[in-house]
Amino acid sequence: MMNKNELAQQIKATAQLKGSFKLRSGAVSDTYFDKYLFESDPQLLLAICQEMAKLLPADVEILAGLEMGGIPVVTVLSQVTGLPAAFIRKEAKEYGTCKYAEGPSLIGKRVAIIEDVVSSGGAIVDALAKLDDDGIQPAAIICVIDRETGGRENLVATGYDLLSVLTMTDIQGAS
Repeated sequence: MMNKNELAQQIKATAQLKGSFKLRSGAVSDTYFDKYLFESDPQLLLAICQEMAKLLPADVEILAGLEMGGIPVVTVLSQVTGLPAAFIRKEAKEYGTCKYAEGPSLIGKRVAIIEDVVSSGGAIVDALAKLDDDGIQPAAIICVIDRETGGRENLVATGYDLLSVLTMTDIQGAS
């Protein structure tokens, strides 16, 4: 297993890109983490999920990954923890079951929301609105990387905290 500094080094080497990038929030950044580069590396993704498992509250019953980047993370985290995984869509399907959450029912369960990279937290806030409509209040919200660009603060404003495996500071300071 890697320690946090080694994990930060690996993510930095594997997935950090420099240039001009528009983020989901609309902000422009000179640093971007291509989550698909660390999510497609089986050893790195396993190491990330082993660290993430340490952040889960003991009473969590279901892991819920956000479309699309949270899906590979939640799938491997499910394997690491033995907890079932659910998948939260950006929009409910317009056919078949018409659900926004695939997999086991989240109603009445202790759910942890799993995300990859958080900038503003907008995708999480959108998912929280859907969950709230069903009376679901997540026990935890956990991401791989907190870019430290307002996401934590936006979630605190909705009554939730954000836990992260790593922050932008951790990755930038990794040597």
